[in-house]
Amino acid sequence: MAPRLGLLPRVCVIGAGCSGLTAVKALREVGVPHTCFEMSDRVGGNWVFGNKNGRSGAYRSLHINTSRQCMEFRDFPMPDHLPDFPHHRHVAAYFESYARHFGLHETIRFEHEVLSCRPLAGSPPGGAGALDAGGWAVTVRDLKTGKTQEHLFDGVLVANGHHWDPAWPDPPPPGSFHGEVLHSHGYVDPTTPLDLRGKRVVVVGMGNSAMDIAAELCRPGVAERLFLSSRRGAWILPKYIRGKPLDQGSLFPHWLPGKLRRRLVTRGFTLLFGRMSDYGLPEPDHLLGEAHPTVSSEVPSLTGSGDIVPKPAIERLDGHEVQFTDGSRERIDAIVYCTGYHVSFPFFAPEVLSAPGNELPLFFRVFERRYQGLGLIGFAQPLGAIMPIAEQQARWAAAYFAGSYALPSLAEMDAAIEAEAAAIRERFVASRRHTFQLEPAHYLPRLQREWERGRARARRGTGRAFRFGAASGTGTVSPTEPAPRGQPHRAGPPAAPTTGLTTALTTALTTEPSEKP
Repeated sequence: MAPRLGLLPRVCVIGAGCSGLTAVKALREVGVPHTCFEMSDRVGGNWVFGNKNGRSGAYRSLHINTSRQCMEFRDFPMPDHLPDFPHHRHVAAYFESYARHFGLHETIRFEHEVLSCRPLAGSPPGGAGALDAGGWAVTVRDLKTGKTQEHLFDGVLVANGHHWDPAWPDPPPPGSFHGEVLHSHGYVDPTTPLDLRGKRVVVVGMGNSAMDIAAELCRPGVAERLFLSSRRGAWILPKYIRGKPLDQGSLFPHWLPGKLRRRLVTRGFTLLFGRMSDYGLPEPDHLLGEAHPTVSSEVPSLTGSGDIVPKPAIERLDGHEVQFTDGSRERIDAIVYCTGYHVSFPFFAPEVLSAPGNELPLFFRVFERRYQGLGLIGFAQPLGAIMPIAEQQARWAAAYFAGSYALPSLAEMDAAIEAEAAAIRERFVASRRHTFQLEPAHYLPRLQREWERGRARARRGTGRAFRFGAASGTGTVSPTEPAPRGQPHRAGPPAAPTTGLTTALTTALTTEPSEKP
């Protein structure tokens, strides 16, 4: 195949969940040829209940924990007839409508699993400089036929999500347990995959999935007794304040210093709703906004009514009994661990891309500094919904591949990555869950400023613009790639965040869908 001089690079998108869809749309809008590989037979990823790809953690009763106005894409509002907090079937239908409206199915290969993704050329990982352009070899298996094929691409955008590889307690509680064990990722309803009716159940965790599952299992006629065990207390926020969804509005100005704002918010919350210990729950050891929000309008009242019994961490397992760190023991039939997820990339060799301890240093949470043309979309844990974040990340990455944005020097990238890591360490509770936390009201304006700087670098011919690699002239071209349609329009910087990304308490307290989707 002759070199494609003067044309745009080919980009591979891995995954067609919400992040992959907005990446496909962004590339399409700037005319960058691309192919998206999706394991499932439909779009929507984690929000597709019973997804054929086996990766969805949506349970039957799941509703989003952010209001629909705060999770919708900027140019495709969610229908007004939907409730403030739609059910998962509404969210999945929204993503399907989004894909059809913008013609995104055209470049998505469904039921295709990415087996490996490897850089074609460049200096060895760990060297002093970033790898030069060389392209990427992507091996894909057609799940319908079982056939595998290697494709060459100039760039890769990873959007396989980070709520699909269950993390279990590490280290696990000592001893042995003779009852049934389940991770929240596999939970569907009180009878699937385990029949928990009439059982004495411990739900472990204080995240959003733990709240939902505990509230469902404690209802009359379901579990005989429901215990909620946690190592650390959490601030449990209601979905509504003064009749409005929590994430719509702000009581405190953005310019207040972060620590002062969090102290004011914490004080205001306790005055309005009391302390967590007033409901029999453990007291948090941090201020509001220093850990990922937990949202439930039900659990505090259910603990107050005795339907949910709070317990500290599990100290030891002993047959059909569980001993807790306060010395109490309970006969238990089943344990449901709501203990989060590992960030995993099964198609990359560990030396290319991995996230031990969920540590994943990226430039503005998107670009891997060692490899040109490798970006990740949606690999952030925002204080709010991921969709608006992923949308702006995708537009930024598309501008890079289209040539209208140039990255800064490696030294500048490294400084920004370290500054972000330091800010996370200073702001958030130290845990695997908070290694890539961000606050949209701060992140999006910073991304906008960097985009504008990069556009200026691209115009001047400075910085590190994307360069074509080996994939530009050789390799297999996916038949689903659209032909380049002339010169792409220039992608502009992201819009400033709207007030919908801030909360009724503070910009630090927006909430996202369940811990899983």
